[in-house]
Amino acid sequence: MIGSKSDLVKYRLERAKDTLDDALILSEKNKWNSTINRLYYAAYYAVMALLLQSDLTPSTHNGTKSNFTLHFIKTGIIAKEYGKLYSQLFLWRQKGDYDDLFDFNEEKVRPYFVPVTELIALIELIIKENKAATSE
Repeated sequence: MIGSKSDLVKYRLERAKDTLDDALILSEKNKWNSTINRLYYAAYYAVMALLLQSDLTPSTHNGTKSNFTLHFIKTGIIAKEYGKLYSQLFLWRQKGDYDDLFDFNEEKVRPYFVPVTELIALIELIIKENKAATSE
């Protein structure tokens, strides 16, 4: 059972990494709509860990995107390119999940693995630095 905020933050980061692994497995099977879904959720879980660590608890995906943009992208804590990445994944996840007759392909999806991996690592680093700063 998850108790403290730090336990939940850690859980969300682990879930982000596991979901990124899921995306890789799906890509190996050429399941590109499902891969984009998992890439989005990998980023989402990492962003949620960051927001939670900052005592921000949005209740919707839109709220998560807005809080991430407002508190981390616009402030320059995280580069704008990652804000754009997250927004693109958000839109594509919705398209892949809800739009009829819309299919992703390898050419479109494969380039997102590296920046999603970087975003998760960056968020993990920021969380570790914040923990170190608050425990001093």
